Amino acid sequence: MNFERARFNMVEQQIRPWDVLDMDVLDLLMTVKREEFVPSAYKTLAFADGEIPIGCGQVMLKPVIEGKILQALQLKRSDSVLEIGAGSGYFAALLAARTDWVRTIEIEPELAKFASENLNRYGVENVIVEEGDAAGGWSARAPYDVIVVSGGLPMLPQSLLQQLKVGGRLFAFVGDAPVMEGRLVTCTGEGQFKTEDVFETIVPMLKNAQRKDEFRF
Repeated sequence: MNFERARFNMVEQQIRPWDVLDMDVLDLLMTVKREEFVPSAYKTLAFADGEIPIGCGQVMLKPVIEGKILQALQLKRSDSVLEIGAGSGYFAALLAARTDWVRTIEIEPELAKFASENLNRYGVENVIVEEGDAAGGWSARAPYDVIVVSGGLPMLPQSLLQQLKVGGRLFAFVGDAPVMEGRLVTCTGEGQFKTEDVFETIVPMLKNAQRKDEFRF
């Protein structure tokens, strides 16, 4: 398989037509080798327009979704990043290539190991993979410039918003099937936030995600 041709087609035929036009993002997706983070059984599907199973009921997001998130976040070299859900480590590698450092938290030990091995083999040095439950954030190194939640959330926990620096951006998938909002939240001042729904999609729910309190009689 010609990975370079497949990567070019992914960017030009899937991602760019979805209005991902930021050249820095497109260059990044051409540079970081997606096939290095895909389970070996799915190598030939590394650039397909679909989710790739990585075990534990989790998936690698579609390339177009990854492109849209990167474009929305407007990453800076000085940014400190929290990623909730390490998955295969691929998105952490994308984030790390444009920021100061990334801390990615994975609840599944098997996936934490998979992500860590992929990142080490690929030579990414500014990502720390930790095993744990970060559905409500990861306060140890807060506040962050950027928070990315890679699984679905029925609602956005207040604890996540509180871990954003002023000027910080959070991206999460909020809602329930059949439709979730790809939501960008920017902290505009102490306790003040601006929300923008960037696109609609559906992704697997984050394990232990906080649910709205159900009404009880």
